[in-house]
Amino acid sequence: MILVKEFEFDAAHYLPEYYGKCEKLHGHTYKLVIKVEGIPDKEGMIIDFIKLKDIVTSTILNRLDHACLNDVLPQPSAENIAIWVWNQLVGILKAENHHLHEVEVWETKTSGVIYGGK
Repeated sequence: MILVKEFEFDAAHYLPEYYGKCEKLHGHTYKLVIKVEGIPDKEGMIIDFIKLKDIVTSTILNRLDHACLNDVLPQPSAENIAIWVWNQLVGILKAENHHLHEVEVWETKTSGVIYGGK
């Protein structure tokens, strides 16, 4: 079973290793989707949505929301953001009954990436 929680954050970035208009400073309202795979525990939950929200807020959103992503990653493409988010959460979300399954990062409503740790 896979539990899904969506988040939004606003951030600016530029892509210095890219040739095109995205090499200049600009911003997005990102959608972040965290998927946790597991088996419901005795309370009937894979992980409490509130606990997951607190983990993602303290670990990810407090660092990325209203930030310049280049202060966190040298080339903050959607792909690199997804890998970074995965690396921040994979250990925290590993428990007896669940683990991080997938991370989605959407720059726009039609453009995003999905990363599963491979």
